[in-house]
Amino acid sequence: LESVDKGEFEVGETVKVAYVDQQHRDIDPNKSVYQVISGGNELIRMGGRDVNARAYLSRFNFSGSDQEKLCGVLSGGERNRLHLAMALKEEGNVLLLDEPTNDIDVNTLRALEEGLEDFAGCAVVISHDRWFLDRICTHILAFEGDSNVFYFEGSYSEYEENKLKRLGNEEPKRVRYRKLMTD
Repeated sequence: LESVDKGEFEVGETVKVAYVDQQHRDIDPNKSVYQVISGGNELIRMGGRDVNARAYLSRFNFSGSDQEKLCGVLSGGERNRLHLAMALKEEGNVLLLDEPTNDIDVNTLRALEEGLEDFAGCAVVISHDRWFLDRICTHILAFEGDSNVFYFEGSYSEYEENKLKRLGNEEPKRVRYRKLMTD
C-alpha cells in the first residue's frame, strides 16, 4: 500500500498476493456477508472446484442469519473473520496477515491455524500473539533491541531459547528520541 522510498521492489510473475489488513478496506459496508463472498453466485470457484458459498461462510462461523448481516454492522471479530474468508477465497500463493488473531473467537483461531498448516504458499504473519506464532511459524524475522533485525529458522519457542542464549535475559529497550520543541 505504501510507495517505495528508495530501492526496488519486484513481485515475481507467479506471485499472487492475498492480504488482510487491520482496516478491512475491501469490505463493502452496504453489502451482506453473503453478497461479499458469493458475488451473487450460489457456487464459488476454489481449488479448481465449485464450493457452495453458504457452506464456505459457515466454516468461518457465519451461519444462518449471520450471512445476511450488512457488513457495516459487523463487530471487529466478524469483520476479521470475513476478511480472512475473502483472502483465502482469492487463492493467493503469498498470504499477508496483519494481526490476524485480533478480535477472533477460539473456533476461528483454530480454523485459521489449520488453514495455515494446509496452505501451500508462503504466509507472512505480523502478530504479537506468541502462542499463535508458536503454533504456525517455521521462520521468524524478529525486530530486537536497538532496531536490530534477526532471522531465525524454527518455531517461536525455539527463537525465544536462541534469543536467551544470544542476548541473555535482556529486556527490550525503548528507543529514545530527542524532543522536537523546547520549553
